[in-house]
Amino acid sequence: MGAYSLHYQFAVGRPAKPVESVSLKLLFQRYGDLLWEPGSHKYNVTAFIYELHTLLVTPEFSVFTDEMLDSLIASLRKRGNGNATINRKMAALSKLLRKAFKMGEIHSLPEFRRQKEKSGRIRFLEYDEEDRLFAAIERHSELFHRFCVFLVDTGARLGEAISLRWNDINDDRVTFWVTKSGRSRSVPLTSRAALSVARRPQQIGPFVTIDQQQFRAVWNQAKMEVGLATDNDVVPHVLRHTCASRLVRGGIDIRRVQMWLGHQTLQMTMRYAHLASHDLDVCVPILERHK
Repeated sequence: MGAYSLHYQFAVGRPAKPVESVSLKLLFQRYGDLLWEPGSHKYNVTAFIYELHTLLVTPEFSVFTDEMLDSLIASLRKRGNGNATINRKMAALSKLLRKAFKMGEIHSLPEFRRQKEKSGRIRFLEYDEEDRLFAAIERHSELFHRFCVFLVDTGARLGEAISLRWNDINDDRVTFWVTKSGRSRSVPLTSRAALSVARRPQQIGPFVTIDQQQFRAVWNQAKMEVGLATDNDVVPHVLRHTCASRLVRGGIDIRRVQMWLGHQTLQMTMRYAHLASHDLDVCVPILERHK
C-alpha cells in the first residue's frame, strides 16, 4: 500500500494557543458552505468528509497524524477504492484541513502527496448506442430525453446544465456560469441542442426541475431495457466523454476541445488524444516497404 507522505507545517511567527479537539464532521459544518458552492460537487464532498469521519478510529483530534492518515487510506482500500477515488477524497480532506489550520482550529497542517493514477479506458457512446439509449429514455420522460441530447451535444456536466437560466441561452450559444472550475465558458449549440432548449415554460431555466436521483433512476432503467445494464461505465457522465471523443475523432485540435469542455489543464483533455488516430495516417506511406 502506497501511503501519503506527511509533512507538518507550523505557522511562523504566530504564538501557540490552546486548541480544542475537533472532528471532520464539525469542521465541515463550520466551513463547508464557505469552501464549496452548492451543487453536485459539494454533494459528493459532503459524502466524502462524512465517510472519512466515520472511518477515523479517533474521530476527535487537534493534530492529524501519519497513523490517522494511513488508517484512512487502508480503510478506503478495503472498501475497494482505487487511487483516483482516494485522491478525490484526500483532496476534499486537504482543503478542509487547510482551512481549519488557517483558522487556528488545529495545531499543524499535513501535506498530502497524490497517489499515482493509472490512465483507464474512457467509455463513450457510439451513435447506435446513443440512439437506443435515448429512445428508451424518451419513453420514460420527454424532459430527460431533451436533457440527454443537450448534454451529449454540449459536453456539459449535469450540474452545469441544471443550473442554466434562460438568460444564459442566446441565439445559437449557451454560457455556463456555474462550473466545476469556477470559470465561465460559452459554446455554440448544434441544431438539436438548440431544439432541446427551445421550449420556455414558466421555470427560470430549461432543466431546473430535474432531480438528479430521479434522472439517474430513469437512466439505469433505460440501460437495462437496451442491454447495457452490466456496463458500469455507462453512467450519465459518459455523455460528456462522448462529446469530447466525437470532437477529437472529428479532427478538432486538443486546445479547442479543452476550451469546449472547460478543462483547467490540457492534461485533463489529453485523455482523449489517442482518439485522434487519423493524425498518424500520414506516417503509413513512409513505413510502407516498396518492392
